[in-house]
Amino acid sequence: MDDRARALLKALIERHIADGQPVGSRTLSKVFDLSPATIRNVMADLEDLGLIHSPHTSAGRIPTPRGYRMFVDSLLAVQPFQFRPQQFSEATLTATEPSRAVNAAAALLSNLTQFAGVVLTPKRAQVFRQIEFIRLSEKRVLLIIVTPDGDVQNRILSVQRDYTESELLEAGNFFNVHFAGKSFDAVRRTLTTELAQLREDISRLMQAAVEAGAEAVEDGDDMIISGERKLLDVTDIASDMDRLRKMFSLFEQKTELLQLLDTSSRAQGVQIYIGGESQLLPMEEVSVITAPYGADGRVIGTLGVIGPTRMAYERVIPIVDITARLLSNALSHNQ
Repeated sequence: MDDRARALLKALIERHIADGQPVGSRTLSKVFDLSPATIRNVMADLEDLGLIHSPHTSAGRIPTPRGYRMFVDSLLAVQPFQFRPQQFSEATLTATEPSRAVNAAAALLSNLTQFAGVVLTPKRAQVFRQIEFIRLSEKRVLLIIVTPDGDVQNRILSVQRDYTESELLEAGNFFNVHFAGKSFDAVRRTLTTELAQLREDISRLMQAAVEAGAEAVEDGDDMIISGERKLLDVTDIASDMDRLRKMFSLFEQKTELLQLLDTSSRAQGVQIYIGGESQLLPMEEVSVITAPYGADGRVIGTLGVIGPTRMAYERVIPIVDITARLLSNALSHNQ
């Protein structure tokens, strides 16, 4: 494309983002010192390139996902974003607990953009501070795991025989005395030698606890989503009920989002995924802007914003970038 076509495409997309309406040649002729006929010819070329298209029978044009991609890659001028004091105080990322900082980051992204904020959380370390066994029935035992952060997780174990309360207490005490503060993987590696002094059936119980404990800390939500219902106020998405169902199905399933965020965590800096151009984001009307965050120079997760393809990218991109930096600083200081 020549410079004139690029300038027209940029102006068309900016106008469409601003008011959501198809943009006609007469509108653009007020911006450029060109006749409507000349602008129509350029717009026809842009349409042939797959960068814009005409919705329904409208004489105006709107961007395609490919047009948005060209816009964000080569035409967009990102504006610096400055937090106002009241914005930062409402969702501070200086929380002493990492989990609170992560939740605050998701809320901050949602509040600043009025879209959905999402954070892929770090994998929880497979470490326990204390465990306890409680007899539920003849062959069922409740395993209670307390993590170093104070989180409590429960698992039900199916066992081969009925254990007495004293046997369960003995097994729990042995775990807590010998293995507290270690990962379940480390316990698994040393189990055969460390448990030689216990009876074989207690050993089997503890082996089951190790395997269930490892599953418990690996399970759970790896993703925090805040403000997804704000997308109900986005006309481009909420006007189509089928589209809306797909969006909330995306949040419920989380699989595609987790895959997308995991992919972006291996990339450098802010990444922009525009709907329809990626199998990870099959919805044409939705875009995701992500950035990795870390602690002490090491990437441990990804955060981002989910919103309509027609969003103010020049504003949302720096919000995502600076929130990732703020969260990284908060987590580094809490290590």
